[in-house]
Amino acid sequence: MKHQFLSRYVVTSVFVITICIATISVCSTIKESEKSMHMREFVPNEIYGWRAQGEVEIYDRKTIFDYIDGAGEIYLSYGFRKVMVFRFIKASDPTILVELFDMGSPEDAFGVFSHAREGEEQGIGQGSEYRGGLLCFWKGNFFVCVFSERETPAAKKAVFDLAEKIAEKIEVTGAKPKLLDYLPAEGLLNQSVRYFHLHASLNYHYFVASQNILKLNPQTEAVLARYQPGGGFLLCVRYQNSRQAKEAFDSFLGAYIPEEKESGIAQTENEKWVAAKLEPVFVMVIFDAPTKAYAQALMEAFEDKLSESTSEEGRGL
Repeated sequence: MKHQFLSRYVVTSVFVITICIATISVCSTIKESEKSMHMREFVPNEIYGWRAQGEVEIYDRKTIFDYIDGAGEIYLSYGFRKVMVFRFIKASDPTILVELFDMGSPEDAFGVFSHAREGEEQGIGQGSEYRGGLLCFWKGNFFVCVFSERETPAAKKAVFDLAEKIAEKIEVTGAKPKLLDYLPAEGLLNQSVRYFHLHASLNYHYFVASQNILKLNPQTEAVLARYQPGGGFLLCVRYQNSRQAKEAFDSFLGAYIPEEKESGIAQTENEKWVAAKLEPVFVMVIFDAPTKAYAQALMEAFEDKLSESTSEEGRGL
């Protein structure tokens, strides 16, 4: 009798679990559907005679390559959830596309915006730029691109005003990655700041090594910025704990400057200087410093900024 009871208990439990999973799946689908409907409301149906045409295209992490061949890896390296694509048509005028990316968090919305940022700020959303018919901005969890297939004065005005309307509809704003607060302001080239998570992203912006010697992973946060004069790069990586940070620091020194593991500073083959420092959960590296003194000064400025910012965080400021 005991075994029969246990058997019935297992079968009943499996049935209950199955029902729960199915319920969670349905609820999740409903929430996604509601979110999609909410996202659709960000984009108006018409702008200066351009009208939204056809079904809105939706792509997620599994189908992103059906829409963006190759470049989908950039979005997948962040917390990308989905993109909605709207097409605006006006007779005898270029088609305008709107791409509305849900990046899952404000930090990753900023991150994907920062990936290839070069142009001047356009004052839309929480950060924006315009290049050759393409206007991109980020706000809250969203990264938005509005693109005219051919740049004309009328199309450019429509692109800007459409972007502004979308930004106004996205009512929630979000904070930039906290790592940005640690960057010393003096000499910083603001348009050079990149925020990312993975080894491939680091190598895209500044090639370090074929192997992942800094042990970057989806949970790490990294910021890379360029400084003038001299054009040196400052990299800061935050790990989940001090053990991971120490392992990454030792790995970097052993692979990059093994002859100077003790000092953490060395001159490289291009006659530039590299310096590395370990803090509890941070690894900081200066690349391509023009002199040893410059590398040391930039590192010290970063440490001061880090200490100041973390002290303020501890006080709840």
